[in-house]
Amino acid sequence: MTVSSEPTDQGPKPYVVDIEKATLDNSNYRTTLWTGTNLQLTVMAIAPGDDIGLEVHDDHDQFIRVESGEGKAQMGPAKDDLSFERMVGDDDVIMVPAGSWHNVTNTGTEPLKVYSLYGPPEHVHGTVHPTKADEAADPTEH
Repeated sequence: MTVSSEPTDQGPKPYVVDIEKATLDNSNYRTTLWTGTNLQLTVMAIAPGDDIGLEVHDDHDQFIRVESGEGKAQMGPAKDDLSFERMVGDDDVIMVPAGSWHNVTNTGTEPLKVYSLYGPPEHVHGTVHPTKADEAADPTEH
C-alpha cells in the first residue's frame, strides 16, 4: 500500500463526493475513496492495453461504472470459461454477480476510468495503488 497526497479514504464517516470528477481526476491504478463495514468505493485508471485482472468474488456482487474510455468486459462461470463478453464505454455499467469470474480490459488509447462498488469491502481501508504492479506487490491483495 502506498501513501499519497491524493484523496484519502473517508470511510466509515458520512461522505458525499462528485463521483464523476473523482473518477476522471484519478490517475492511480486504484484509489479507495470510502470503506465502510458493508460497502467500499474505489476509483481506477486502467492503462491502455492493461486490465483489472481476472478475479472472482465468491461472496459478493460488484458494480463497475465506466466514466471514460473504451474496454471489454468478460465474465463467466470459470476462469477458462468467460462466455459473456461485451464492449463497454462512457456511462456503461458492468454488473458482476457473486461467483462470476470477470475481467475488464482497456481496449482504447486513453486510460479507462471506472469506479467500483463492492459489498463487503474488497481492499484494506485507505488502499492506494499507483500502478497495477503496486497492486500485484501488495501482500494484502488476493
